[in-house]
This record gives sequence, C-alpha cells and structure tokens, in this order.
Amino acid sequence: MNAQDVRIGIDLGGTKTEVIVLSASGETLLRNRVATIRGDYAATISTIVHLVRRAEVELGVQGRVGVACPGAVSAATGRLKNANSTWLNGQCLKLDLEHALKRPVCLANDANCFALSETMDGAAKGAPVVFGVIVGTGTGGGIVVNKQILTGPNAIAGEWGHNPLPWPLTEELPGPACYCGKQGCIETFLCGPGMAADHYRTTSQQLTVEQIVDLAASGNDAAELTLTRYEERMAKALASIINILDPDVIVLGGGVSNIARLYVNVPERWQSYVFSDQVRTNLVRPQHGDSSGVRGAAWLCGDNVFSR
Repeated sequence: MNAQDVRIGIDLGGTKTEVIVLSASGETLLRNRVATIRGDYAATISTIVHLVRRAEVELGVQGRVGVACPGAVSAATGRLKNANSTWLNGQCLKLDLEHALKRPVCLANDANCFALSETMDGAAKGAPVVFGVIVGTGTGGGIVVNKQILTGPNAIAGEWGHNPLPWPLTEELPGPACYCGKQGCIETFLCGPGMAADHYRTTSQQLTVEQIVDLAASGNDAAELTLTRYEERMAKALASIINILDPDVIVLGGGVSNIARLYVNVPERWQSYVFSDQVRTNLVRPQHGDSSGVRGAAWLCGDNVFSR
C-alpha cells in the first residue's frame, strides 16, 4: 500500500481521541483510541502524532490525515474557535499538526465529519441533504449537500447548538448558562450533561443519562418526565432546522443517540412545530455508531468534499 491507498482519520473528542485507517474502498484496517488529556494543548498534539505514527508503523504505510475536532477554524485568523474543549480555542491546530506530522492535514468540525461519514456509506447514504447531529458532551451539527460539507463563509454552518431553544416555556427562561457566554442555548438543554442537570434541578438526584433512561424504562415517574421534557425540546430544536434547511435525513450521533425512544417520540412531537402539512424528513440512528466521526475524518482526505 502507498499513501494513495489509505486514509487516516483522527477524532479529537472531549473524552477520547481515536484513530482509524481506511482503505480506498472504506474498509477499516485499524482502529485505536486513548483517553483525551484535557486542558493541555501540547499533549493534544503529542497524542495525535503518537496515534498516527503508531498506526503507520503497524500497517507499514504512511497515509493522508484528516482530523475531526470540536469548533471550527476561523477564516480570519486560521485559529480554532467555538470549541467546547476550550483549551483548543485560539490555537493554530491545523498548522501545528502539519508541522508535527510533516505533511498536509485536512481538518473539519466533528459534526461535519459525522455527517459526511453517514452520507458517504452510512445511514444517510444517497440522501441529497443531510443534517448530522452530535448530542454528547456538547451539541453540534453538520450539513452535507450532495456529498459535500457545507461550511459557510464564517465556518459555522450547522451550529444549531448555540441558537436559543425555540418556543421556550416560561420556566425554561432565561435558561442555563452556556460556555459560549450566553444563556438558554440549545446545547445547555440537549447535551448529555444538560439532561442530567435538568433531572437534578427537578429531583435533586445526580444521575447519568444512562441511569435516567433505565429508571424511566422501569416506570420511574420523575425520570419519565425528564425524558419527556428532553424529547419535546429536541423536537422543537430540530423543527427549527427542518423549517430552514428542510433536510432529507437527520442522523443523531453522540452518546444520547443511543436512546431508542427518541426516534419515535421526537418525530411525533416535531409535527406541530414544522411549517408543513406533513414532514418527510427521516430521523435515523448512525450506521457506524461512535466510529462515524473518525470515519468522516478519514473521508476528509478525498477530493471535493468541501463546499461553501
């Protein structure tokens, strides 16, 4: 194999950093992950370099590298912005990785990579317009149109998580504080920690998302109410996306996407908020699960995957 035969993807997440190596046909040749060292930019660079080099040694080949990261590269400064992994903000991540790896690096928002992966060979394969949602530690979104990532002139296309929650109830105002400096952002309600915080505010119980889901399934009323509020908020938030973008498919990713009931309850609830007599948009699970982001990073190495 040579560099044209393989694509190396890196997914720089808030809790884990992952590498994947794909063949030209999309076959997984190697996959590995390590814990993300939070708050240490130098360690971030070192971790990525280590994962790439170890993969290349194991396979005996040097490949093209794509990186999925939180936030976006500013067109004005070339530095990262809007990352909820805040130690990355203001850093020249792309240039620093290129210097460390001694080769060009393709870099894109993690939600864009997720949407690209599911469009290329996943749950949204063949769909003309795809909105990919990451609902985990944070809440991100990416748009793919005709197999091209839509970035926009400000590199923020799809960043629905930092709009205010649509149609808020009185008790939801002004909303929780967000790391971006505002209150009531969609992210503060829909990220995993946001669901846990909502449950704590109403019950004084500090539970994980998984515990809340399990309790609701066993008939616990308080947990059921938490999930019902969550589904209503997600329905409103995604309805606002459908009203603007009108995507063929919305793919959910991140830890919260494992909640099976969302795929039935959220589309039922968004009907009353979408400005149409019927809603044909499909809400689907990711085909590649938690490897979609890193696979999308590898797909970045192809030609013509970006669009303005």
